[in-house]
Amino acid sequence: MTCLFEPSITIVLPTYNSARTLKLCLKSIHDQNYPKDKMKVLIVDGGSLDDTLEICKRFRVYKVVKNPLVAEEAGKPIAIKMADTDLILFIDSDNVLNTREWISKMVQPFTDEQIVASEPLYYHYRRSDGLLTRYVSLLGADDALDPYIGGYDRFCYLRNKWAEQPMTVEDKGEYLKIVLSSQSLPPMGANGYMVRRQAMNQIIYTPLHIHTDTIYRLVKSGYNCMAKVKIGIVHLHSNNVTTFIRKKIRRIQKYYLWKKHREYYPPRNTAGLQNFFFQAIFLLPIVMDVMRAYKRIPDRAWLFHIPACYLTLLAYSVGILQYLTSRFVRKILGTT
Repeated sequence: MTCLFEPSITIVLPTYNSARTLKLCLKSIHDQNYPKDKMKVLIVDGGSLDDTLEICKRFRVYKVVKNPLVAEEAGKPIAIKMADTDLILFIDSDNVLNTREWISKMVQPFTDEQIVASEPLYYHYRRSDGLLTRYVSLLGADDALDPYIGGYDRFCYLRNKWAEQPMTVEDKGEYLKIVLSSQSLPPMGANGYMVRRQAMNQIIYTPLHIHTDTIYRLVKSGYNCMAKVKIGIVHLHSNNVTTFIRKKIRRIQKYYLWKKHREYYPPRNTAGLQNFFFQAIFLLPIVMDVMRAYKRIPDRAWLFHIPACYLTLLAYSVGILQYLTSRFVRKILGTT
């Protein structure tokens, strides 16, 4: 595929002990049919102790910089400040670009000057991937709760749509042109999110780059037109259930830890939460959901949705309990 429109791109790639997936990620970037002199891969590493940095040396990496705070949300602002290209592309170390034309397709919406950002519509589904990765790809999210509260960030085959939030959508053939409202935003901004650098320079993205807040600040600043490109991106997920649970616990811990830095919270979907708890209690509605989804795409990975619902409840309960316990201890000790 020949791309006539070829803006320069800084690829921001946070890492921390990412050796398990990083080689596949960097190879998929290296194999792109996009001018190499128009791409810079900027690694922001949180002090990896595995082979992460050795893997970086094997590929065309523009620069590796240190992220003293480890978390990717703290590392991304470092890279954004360093970027001097037309566009910034956020790729996670567990992402794989599934076609050589991936970047060429992602930049095309930017020929429309109204569009400030683009993002893949799907998590690319591959039968060769592990069960948990296939489950996440089909669910369009990495959390079993998301389909019930409208929190999935890609096309969800359980719900057979990609978003529930109100917005204006125009089908442009290769992508959907969407106009967002700051009152209710769909989850966007990670796993292959591409944005104009000029627009990022107009908003606050420090000390933490939390992607939902970034979208909110862009929209509030008048950059409310974005694109969902009709391609996918691979999101290599946990390779075992233990890691799956730990990710959920870390998520709820981050929620409380970074609450003071947050500006946007999705409107509380009380009905969705009640529906989720109802289905979990009676089980049969979840089984029916799985059966309907299996008819759309037959894959035994759907069966994991049943234990995933209960594992998610367990993980969030543990995370909340840990937070409340630590807050109680700090209060007793007189610390903040």
